[in-house]
Amino acid sequence: MIDVMKQAASPLTLYGIPNCNTVKLARAWFTEHAEEDVHFHDFKKQGVPSNLLPGCMAQVGWETLVNRKGTTWRKLDEATRDAVVDAASAAALMLAKPSVIKRPVVVWPDGRISVGFSSEQFAARQGRT
Repeated sequence: MIDVMKQAASPLTLYGIPNCNTVKLARAWFTEHAEEDVHFHDFKKQGVPSNLLPGCMAQVGWETLVNRKGTTWRKLDEATRDAVVDAASAAALMLAKPSVIKRPVVVWPDGRISVGFSSEQFAARQGRT
């Protein structure tokens, strides 16, 4: 699980896949607006950190993290989709197929986690509203 106290001293981390359009929007937003360093973690190249999913699921729920509208989900066979019924089965799928994770996942310096991109929400998180 992500230790919120340790995370508070860490830079903002954006998790995703570089060719994802939503991740591109978020990265562009941070390039223009971020006051702190933004670390990008590429799920495709670096995998899903073992300590990321428990903390994310505790804050936002596994249902939010599994992107049931994306191409990766739609390409899964019906039995695999039907088997995702709880946090453990969702975590197993997300570790095996990181592209099924809704993106971007942002771990803010205070340890809070957001999923998806909205310029309004990002601005609010940085006190720009």
